[in-house]
Amino acid sequence: MGNVQSLECRECGKEYAPTFRYVCDECFGPLEVKYDLASIKVTRETFAGRAKNLWRYFELLPLGEKSRIVDLGAGYTPLHKAERLAKRLGLKNLYIKNDTVNPTFSFKDRPASVAVSKAIELGLSAVGSPSTGNLAAATAAHAARAGLPCYIFIPWDIEPTKVVQAATYGAEIVAIKGTYDDANKLATQAGELYNIGIVNVNLRPYYVEGSKTLGFEVCEQLNWDAPDHVIVPTGSGALLCAIGRGFTEFETVGLIKENRVKITSAQPYGCSPIVDAIKQGTDAINPVEKPNTIAKSLAIGEPGDGVYAARTVHQTKGFGENCTDEEIVDAIKLLASTEGIFTEPGGAVSIAVLKKLVNAGKTNADETVVCYVTGNGLKTPEVVAAPSTKPVAVDPKIEVLAQIIRR
Repeated sequence: MGNVQSLECRECGKEYAPTFRYVCDECFGPLEVKYDLASIKVTRETFAGRAKNLWRYFELLPLGEKSRIVDLGAGYTPLHKAERLAKRLGLKNLYIKNDTVNPTFSFKDRPASVAVSKAIELGLSAVGSPSTGNLAAATAAHAARAGLPCYIFIPWDIEPTKVVQAATYGAEIVAIKGTYDDANKLATQAGELYNIGIVNVNLRPYYVEGSKTLGFEVCEQLNWDAPDHVIVPTGSGALLCAIGRGFTEFETVGLIKENRVKITSAQPYGCSPIVDAIKQGTDAINPVEKPNTIAKSLAIGEPGDGVYAARTVHQTKGFGENCTDEEIVDAIKLLASTEGIFTEPGGAVSIAVLKKLVNAGKTNADETVVCYVTGNGLKTPEVVAAPSTKPVAVDPKIEVLAQIIRR
């Protein structure tokens, strides 16, 4: 099992052997991977010359054998210094962690790569996931690479482009007449009845470990230093918690000197149960029965890691903030027009929330701020499509140029 020591219950602390399990027998709390961090001997030089993907951090990932790795090249995505956007907002050190360029064009390739690799190590014969779109594609692609059957459970109304993407990789698509939470319940039952590795359910302790590489990479790309503040698009809460864990582990093994990062949760107004709890100063999550937002990748009304995400934000002295659909569309256009990065609504939520934090005086102009941009805009082009985006045809004559070219 490499450096994995056990699976530990996040509620009561009971430890289990790192096998195919995800719930505590004693209190039914969720399990997470516990490493023997004291025995992990890595230095900054350890990573010199390694492939620039998430598996460069193998010692801090939950796989025993490198031969089990299912790799499509996910990870080590650009940390883009957003100078024009920073100037527009009155900031000096703003970065975009651009996960739109992963193999299936979202950050979900990271946890999918780890989960499918772990499924092979555990001897499972099939994988699957409930998904609002991005995880569907990531799981299906990695399953195809591994040669495993894949079953994807989706709400019936997710973006058609995302359905086509997952189906093209060869997955069996099961569209549910209901919400993501309904799809999640049926996928969980499928995993239990047919011994399928449902990556974000019964493989979840291992799956979430892939996302913490977003914390590792930011530190390495900032010359082995932690940022002051990160803004994380939040659906289930797993990504936010994993990024926080990544910063903590890098400090524990001595790769960064100090973990001072404030972590902010960004959610769409039509589905923001975690942000609502943060604003109320609690970690009690009130589920949203019927999410209503264009950021469908974040439309998780009953977030599995919501309690832990709220606690992480409180502990790091970050913020919780939400934004409207109109603010999300504005943020998509702002990021694209200033920095040349086209994101889907879920990724744009971090930019929209950053604007609100700046306007509220909750950011310092001198802070090093990182916005996580998690999915590619070509997955949801209809969000910004409008009659005004269709070009007007003109005659191919030189006279028309005077009406077009801006001097």
